[in-house]
Amino acid sequence: MTFTQEPPAGRWPGANRCAFVVTVGFEAELSVLAAAPDAVDRAKSLSVGQYGATRGVDRLLAELGRTGTTASWFIPGANLGTYPRQVEAVAAAGHELANMGWALEDMGLQPLPEQLDSIGRGQDAFEALLGVRPQGFRAGRGSMGHGLPGELLDLGFTWSSSWHGDDLPHFHAGRAAGLVEVPRHHELDDFPYFVFNLDPPIPKGSPRIASSREVLRNWILEFEAYRAEGLCFVLTLHPEIIATPGRIGMLREFLDHVHSYGDVWHATGGDVARWWRETAAPNSPSHPAEIFHSLTHEGTPA
Repeated sequence: MTFTQEPPAGRWPGANRCAFVVTVGFEAELSVLAAAPDAVDRAKSLSVGQYGATRGVDRLLAELGRTGTTASWFIPGANLGTYPRQVEAVAAAGHELANMGWALEDMGLQPLPEQLDSIGRGQDAFEALLGVRPQGFRAGRGSMGHGLPGELLDLGFTWSSSWHGDDLPHFHAGRAAGLVEVPRHHELDDFPYFVFNLDPPIPKGSPRIASSREVLRNWILEFEAYRAEGLCFVLTLHPEIIATPGRIGMLREFLDHVHSYGDVWHATGGDVARWWRETAAPNSPSHPAEIFHSLTHEGTPA
């Protein structure tokens, strides 16, 4: 399949045609508990997520290091206490650190004070272990509750990668207009393709694990289209999923394909957010973020 579009000049730094961002969610067993809370005492099921800490983080760090790829790692605060060695290794390798709440809460179901408590506990955990307070955020499960984007801005966050409504960065709306969203998409995420547990079923209703070869073809096809149109490709990985001995080879092939081009801006989420804030025009009134804000807040500040 050939893509022949010509992207707008000057959208990305230098002569780069598109942006490429690798994000990592280090969730470990929290991913199992978020899907099946009653698995808290089921060591077999929890071990599916714990693989990410036992083997996945080190294997993924080695692969990212091989290509010189700096990723944005979203880490729930609870995992900084459970797996400090792995988190310190991520930081020592020079990767960007970002907040993912405390324990993969579905913030769309929480009152705003509870959302802020989860995020604040996560920030405190980063500061206690590493002396940093990240500026990036991702809602681990579900969505953001109403009003959270503005609160994130007040707390010192500058960007989020939680929404799916565009394939370019955009600003949030209302009083959160200074917060840049770096959108992600399910088809560029290893989780929907590969996550699997038999009992309890995770995800519910999924009968199979996808073919690595077909997923690689999907990602290459998507990347070629993003590059052709000058968009922002955001890859989402999880150490417990992508960093098995076979799948890490799939990732290696994909990263080598991306790195074979000389006109791709390899950036972190924070890099993209800074660039967008400095160079992009405000959202148009017809942008989905503006429409959603007008429908949910009826024009009041939020």
